[in-house]
Amino acid sequence: MAEFPFDIDGVDGEARTGVLTTPRGAIRTPAFMPVGTAATVKALYVDQVEAAGADIILGNTYHLMLRPTAERVHRLGGLHRFMRWSGPILTDSGGYQVYSLSSLRKMSEEAVTFRSHIDGSAHTLSPERSIEIQADLLGADICMQLDECTPYPCEKEEAAESLRLSARWGSRSKDAFGGRETQALFGIVQGSTYPDLRRESAGRVVETGFDGYAIGGLAVGEGHERMCEILDCTTDLLPTGRPRYLMGVGKPIDLLEAVARGVDMFDCALPTRSGRHGQAWTWDGPINLKNAKYADDDSPLDEASNCPASRDYSKAYLNHLVRSGEYLGSMLLTWHNVWFYQDLMDRMRNAIADGSLGALRNELRRKWMGGSD
Repeated sequence: MAEFPFDIDGVDGEARTGVLTTPRGAIRTPAFMPVGTAATVKALYVDQVEAAGADIILGNTYHLMLRPTAERVHRLGGLHRFMRWSGPILTDSGGYQVYSLSSLRKMSEEAVTFRSHIDGSAHTLSPERSIEIQADLLGADICMQLDECTPYPCEKEEAAESLRLSARWGSRSKDAFGGRETQALFGIVQGSTYPDLRRESAGRVVETGFDGYAIGGLAVGEGHERMCEILDCTTDLLPTGRPRYLMGVGKPIDLLEAVARGVDMFDCALPTRSGRHGQAWTWDGPINLKNAKYADDDSPLDEASNCPASRDYSKAYLNHLVRSGEYLGSMLLTWHNVWFYQDLMDRMRNAIADGSLGALRNELRRKWMGGSD
């Protein structure tokens, strides 16, 4: 495996800021990865995603293997060339989408078999096949081991069996990945909301040895406080010299609290999905542009932002677009949200570097824990 250099430049409490260096570019951490589900960050050009400050994006193995198929992406030059993104790409393993989208699936020690949510066609996803798709066909810079997505809530025995299967699949994923020199492989810690199972899972994953370590199975209904409790007992179990990635977590308050607990990387579809549904994330909390109170509001979402969508369009205009069902409304709000998330990560990186994360955390918690309109 290729252990990409990870230089930690500053520490503030448990929080770290640094740079993960890949052959396709540097990733400033803490980093938020916009989700490019089907080779696109929905409603945005790649130039807009890059201009917002994103160093890396995420691609979805499940969606791409079904449509247009990983083999077709490979024939067309790989995922980077296919979507015109020149920076690093991390791909998930496909396991979560199999769990959440496939109505007919069957787990075994060898693999998971499932039917496509698109056309009902049958497919098999094993650790080896997942690595082949991610590394060989899509050409991801960072690949993820295949794991079983533990449902929530679940009994402790079920969570234990699930994490042990994921650990065995992690070993097989690593064997299939082999000695690739320009790509990296991350392992995944599971264990639901049981601290002792999280410790067991972390021990197994660290013993196998990966280029980075992900924390999975959170933001699935356990709530913010419980998520923070699990992070408190998990991040310290992971190597300090390798990146820590909290999968699928994306509310700004969750990012803030996870960074304070030592997490380095995040992904979530929330900023793009929210934008398509009329919601904007701001420094004062989320606002719903569908609300009639914005119909005569001539102020922008954020006049101090460098994002044109945030700075140059009034809330009244955005309210009109959203209520009229105009595509431009989704495009502008998505652009604003993706830019806001990158600005948030930048503010946290700077705060960690100068030792002021605690003050930033207190300021934003006061604004964000009071709810939204």
